[in-house]
Amino acid sequence: MRSYYVYIVECSDKTLYTGWTADIEKRLREHNGANGAKYTRSRQPVKLVYCEKCDSISDVLKREAAIKKLSRGEKLELIGGAI
Repeated sequence: MRSYYVYIVECSDKTLYTGWTADIEKRLREHNGANGAKYTRSRQPVKLVYCEKCDSISDVLKREAAIKKLSRGEKLELIGGAI
């Protein structure tokens, strides 16, 4: 069974970006290289601040959507105030 991950990265300008992937290490390399999301390409380097494992694509997409609806303060609470 394949696992999927929803994650939050902190960009160099202190903004937060939420996404999902099946390979978190590869995705972080992409975000810090030329193949990352358009949003993160101009805000490198990014660092992983939150990662949550999901068992299906359906679950990870629902969780990503729920996290994206959170305010910045709520995301910081989810992260644990580590930023």
